[in-house]
Amino acid sequence: MTALPVIVGFGGVNAAGRSAFHHGYRRMVESALSERTMAPTWESLAQMMGIDTHGGLTPELVELMRQGTLVRRIEKIHFDVDAVLGQNRADLDAGQGGFQFTAKRSQLPSTLPDNWQIVREEGKTVSIHVRGVTTALFPDYSAYPVTSAGQSPNGFSAARLYRSMHHPRALSQAVYGASDAIQSLGIEWQEILRHVRPDEIAVYAGSALGQADAAGFGGLYQNSLTGGRTSSKMMALSFAEMAADFINGYMINSVGSTGTNIGACATFLYNLRQGVMDIQAGKARAVVVGNTEAPVVHAIMEGFNVMGALATDEELKKLDGSDTVDNRRACRPFSTNAGFTIAESAQFLILMDDQLALDMGATIYGSVPDVFVNADANKKSISAPGVGNYITMAKTAALLKSLLGEGGLHQTFVQAHGTGTPQNRVTESHILNEVAGLHGLQDWAVTAVKAYVGHSLGPAAGDQIMSTLGVWAEGVIPGITTIDHIASDVHNSHLNILQDHLDLGDPAAMRACLVNSKGFGGNNSTAALLSPQETLSMLGRRHGEQALTDYRSRNEAVAAVQADYDARAVREGVPIIYRFGESVMDDSDVSLSLDELGLSEFQQSISLDGRHPYDDLT
Repeated sequence: MTALPVIVGFGGVNAAGRSAFHHGYRRMVESALSERTMAPTWESLAQMMGIDTHGGLTPELVELMRQGTLVRRIEKIHFDVDAVLGQNRADLDAGQGGFQFTAKRSQLPSTLPDNWQIVREEGKTVSIHVRGVTTALFPDYSAYPVTSAGQSPNGFSAARLYRSMHHPRALSQAVYGASDAIQSLGIEWQEILRHVRPDEIAVYAGSALGQADAAGFGGLYQNSLTGGRTSSKMMALSFAEMAADFINGYMINSVGSTGTNIGACATFLYNLRQGVMDIQAGKARAVVVGNTEAPVVHAIMEGFNVMGALATDEELKKLDGSDTVDNRRACRPFSTNAGFTIAESAQFLILMDDQLALDMGATIYGSVPDVFVNADANKKSISAPGVGNYITMAKTAALLKSLLGEGGLHQTFVQAHGTGTPQNRVTESHILNEVAGLHGLQDWAVTAVKAYVGHSLGPAAGDQIMSTLGVWAEGVIPGITTIDHIASDVHNSHLNILQDHLDLGDPAAMRACLVNSKGFGGNNSTAALLSPQETLSMLGRRHGEQALTDYRSRNEAVAAVQADYDARAVREGVPIIYRFGESVMDDSDVSLSLDELGLSEFQQSISLDGRHPYDDLT
């Protein structure tokens, strides 16, 4: 009997705030929720942002949190979009006997070289004339053409919450997000290890771009050229799979399967597929799946900008017929748009096989029956969309039709990739529309949460999944509220592309969701997610109603622990799990026999019985 991978915990952080217990989701649909429902989410954001709410949640404080979350103008903690430092090459002007450049006073040496002369000073900016050289590189400050991004809540820093020791930003986010996900279980991790063998745990997590900021690859590549120091950590901590390594080595003490499967913007679903396959094959019983990315870095953004992929301020102003840019509406999926909006995020899921989840009384938030991945075949341009996403969407729809029965697809919705680019709005809408028409759907609900949190690249589908879990908690599908019309070239004869929040009335009205990702290079993936209600119904048919009754009884204590943990995290912040140097094992901690391998830190041993699936070949 193939195990069903069920979602039993989740956590992370993005521009909407903390993902665990649906807080980030609620920030996106706050206008559709009551003040009472939103109160813990505002408190959670206030704690993250360092806002004092002892005087109460006043309208002014709530508005401050609104302005400091979701997609917005890039904050200086990332880089100064008004004065990006670059270098230009200058050649000798024979008439002047040198060259002239403009720079910020604060960036110049306190004592100027003899051949430098200040010719004009305006506030903090000075003009310098350099004599007696034929060619030189000089600092050049300019306004950056893209000023919008999805960023963690204003004032939040995961690195300040533990001994981060100059960890790259994406790794610090991963420690925060995975800590919240693990503790969201309501079950101590050591208790899980008492139920499973050490090699029945797996971790698949990483970054599509690796660690790109100054503490990672950015510093490794630049510091020796700019007078900075290259540290011993930069190379090691920049590896793409480092999030998994940190979780194994500093958080859950895991010796199980590990790694990351990179697929550009579909990377989260690639890792989810690894976890799902391990559980289905019986190779793992509990899996941590996730991704983290911190790409709001000038060099990374410039790479996308020169491709014409990002929404620039000038293009956004043209769309609005305005002299000012509306940073809050930078990402406009399926509408007249100009490019995607880059973002940072870290998102993590905890999966278990259905039997383990029932035995432990774990809260079941949904399940993942399968994740499909297909390439685009031959391409004219490696970055252009292709045919692979038709395959993944068609397979996912066919699977859900089989699982839900005739007419079941009418009770599903789509979390679209929805990047906000002119190309995506045409290609993805055509795929969704064709699949909907094939199955006789007339108004298939489609949402795209990048409108709220931007495009976080590797973790993007994680952002979509966190929103989906929220839909099954509160019964509201987020509308694409940054748009006021559907573009004329969008294919939507069978789609209901939501411009406003859709209140389902009953969260169980949507039995499943199709989570879609389209990545650079032809990396396409679609995941089938079943609602918690649908999952429990299936488990009742598989295990019997008495097993579900016993499970619900065990879950009461787990749910109480979860509620207590979330209340404390809302008030005091997420307790970070970072066990540096604890419970370290060496060769003296290994006991080896023909039948099993024992480790001193684990109650259960690892079986070496030699069973394999190739008996017919031996």
